[in-house]
Amino acid sequence: MAEHLPQHLLLALEARALEAITHWGLADVRPELLKYRENAVFRVTLADGEPAALRLHRPGYHDEAALRSELQWMTALRDGGLTVPSAIATPDGRLLVHLDPTDDFGAQHADIVSWLDGSPLGESGVPLAHSGERQIVLFHALGAMMADMHNLADRWSAPSGFKRPAWDIAGLLGERPVWGRFWDCEGLSVEQRCGLGILRDRLRSILENVPAGEFDYGLVHADLVRENVLVCDDGVAFIDFDDAGFGFRLFDIATALLKNRNEPAYEAIERALIEGYRSKRPLTDPALSALPIFMALRSLTYIGWFAARPELPDAEARVRRYADEALLLAQALPVPA
Repeated sequence: MAEHLPQHLLLALEARALEAITHWGLADVRPELLKYRENAVFRVTLADGEPAALRLHRPGYHDEAALRSELQWMTALRDGGLTVPSAIATPDGRLLVHLDPTDDFGAQHADIVSWLDGSPLGESGVPLAHSGERQIVLFHALGAMMADMHNLADRWSAPSGFKRPAWDIAGLLGERPVWGRFWDCEGLSVEQRCGLGILRDRLRSILENVPAGEFDYGLVHADLVRENVLVCDDGVAFIDFDDAGFGFRLFDIATALLKNRNEPAYEAIERALIEGYRSKRPLTDPALSALPIFMALRSLTYIGWFAARPELPDAEARVRRYADEALLLAQALPVPA
């Protein structure tokens, strides 16, 4: 995921990673860059020989309170029995370290979390490699673990100062959505801008007219795409809680399903995930009937995300592609009365 980066940036990232790991007392360690998207993620080896993941957080994306809150929730989930990464403290007890600005980077934070063995469920845009039968097993496990995560979140009392983004109506469709103003991004055609503006108004009207409490709401992972679900010997694991926050639980379900829509076994995948979820947490048929709404909402978020990151490969083409996808998904929305 980092092959496209120019050599000067790769060298700068490596130097930044070497700077960061000194806070954990690590020497003679060569960080291996694994991913450079929201964060730069490196594989490193700890003093005890165990692998771990170093994260250099994107400058200006989350402040220190939000980053600390992410680690606190991950710890709560881990303590509750879920297979998620755990934070690894520096020798002086810090879970998060501050890195001063340099010629290449603004001020940012870094942390190290435990390594989880397993392989990603899949890769975006690449057909799932697992057999149809195996897909059903895995998505059932994904749904069940998602429900366990939501159950644990509801039982957990967040500490004072806990701060995470809100994937609510304002965070999805307001004037300043979490991932940007998708309806007026650069690269959109006139027709797409018009269609997205109409779709935004329509979705906001739908959500604002839903009775209070109709949709389950609370802490969500918010990014359970294939790459963030690891297939392990004894089930699945969740990684990358960077976008976790408060939101509709159907948003988590839609995120896990959206990029599988073109799989030949999609209907079986969706059914397995829902059955797995319902095996651990209630999900009524009336609530589930709103899934097309959240599939469209999830697709809209990617438009603003890629528009804000033009350095990524094919970013402008992806902006247009997700716009077309969202407008297509809109055809499955409830017909206004």
